[in-house]
Amino acid sequence: MTSPEPLPIPVAAALEAADAGNTEDFLAAFAPDGAVDDWGRVFRGHDAIRQWSDAEFIGKQVTLRVTGTRTDDGTTTVSTRVGGNGFNGLSDFAFTVSGDHVELMRITG
Repeated sequence: MTSPEPLPIPVAAALEAADAGNTEDFLAAFAPDGAVDDWGRVFRGHDAIRQWSDAEFIGKQVTLRVTGTRTDDGTTTVSTRVGGNGFNGLSDFAFTVSGDHVELMRITG
């Protein structure tokens, strides 16, 4: 049995910060002009991502249990079981990374 490849550092940092309820570290994982695409609703820049997260993600005490990962064509997709006081269930997060930061976190399923 082989171990999954390690996640890119910015992806791991964003997921760990969200799971820990740490908004500042979550935002720090994103490029200044990075974005979250939540099923077609795009939140670009740290202020917009903070507002989205406060209302729908970390503000809802999100928990994330990683169930799988894969990387294709520069996109790392992390499958999770989401818990908390908002959405609960299975969800995929597709990350595009540039350098040391997340450029895009797209919630895909």
